Amino acid sequence: MSSGEVEARTGDGVDQSKESGGVKSGADDQHRNSGGFSTRLHPLGWVALAVLVGAVLGSLVGTDFLIGNLLWWHWLVLVGTVLLSTSTAAMDVIRRFLERIPDFTGAIAWRLAWMVFFIQLFNVVTRYTNNWFERDILFGQSTSLAWMTFSLLFLLGVNYGVKAGVNPRIDFWWAEFKPQTKAWLDFVLHCLLFLPFLFMGARLLIRYAGVSLGQRRDGSWPEGWRVWETWEQATDADQLPVGPIQAFIFVGFCLWGLQILAEVIKNGFVMMGRADLADVEESDAPLRVE
Repeated sequence: MSSGEVEARTGDGVDQSKESGGVKSGADDQHRNSGGFSTRLHPLGWVALAVLVGAVLGSLVGTDFLIGNLLWWHWLVLVGTVLLSTSTAAMDVIRRFLERIPDFTGAIAWRLAWMVFFIQLFNVVTRYTNNWFERDILFGQSTSLAWMTFSLLFLLGVNYGVKAGVNPRIDFWWAEFKPQTKAWLDFVLHCLLFLPFLFMGARLLIRYAGVSLGQRRDGSWPEGWRVWETWEQATDADQLPVGPIQAFIFVGFCLWGLQILAEVIKNGFVMMGRADLADVEESDAPLRVE
């Protein structure tokens, strides 16, 4: 057999293998795209669907629990979640939008850290100059400003910490799990424990935030434009009003919950075999176990 015939046959074999590989790849893509509803629905959609079924049963049976007394916007959120979960592209857009929020709040938190440093430095320096003015505390407001700034730093930075994965874990076996096992574990715990806790906390804190800003017990607000006069005041003299920072606890819980929702969406992508949409970054740093 001549070398020309060998090359021709070899070329034909390569072309046939490419064609068969292309057909196989196309078949895989067609199988993936033609999957059933159960394979195309994001796991978060199944959770919302289960809550919807529970809400319908609770409404029919009658119960004092929230599951049987949902408001109209609760139903709207649950139905919208199920519908959006049928599209991976839509869920990916939502995840990317939610993960931009901690980037913004994290940048503010870094600047607040410097503010805490300089405010505390001012407080330390003035301790040695108070004798010149015959006072124990020269500016009492600076003391409250320091702890309020630190509290604001924490409330704005907790969602950034969740996104960056700097929170310590107590389950040291977690580091040895496969990515899908990690995703299943985080998804289940977030949906069963974390998100319900944050939702209940936000429900309680929204009323607390209103009272801190001057809302009356009957739900009405004081008249007039000097709103700062209705804020909850500190118990110590020469201190800043504590109403705004107390009300911001509700905002911190909401930011925290939104980032946990983004984590749930990412874990759901990994569970579906779409880790490319999860943007999971592997860290070389050792796992913190406390």
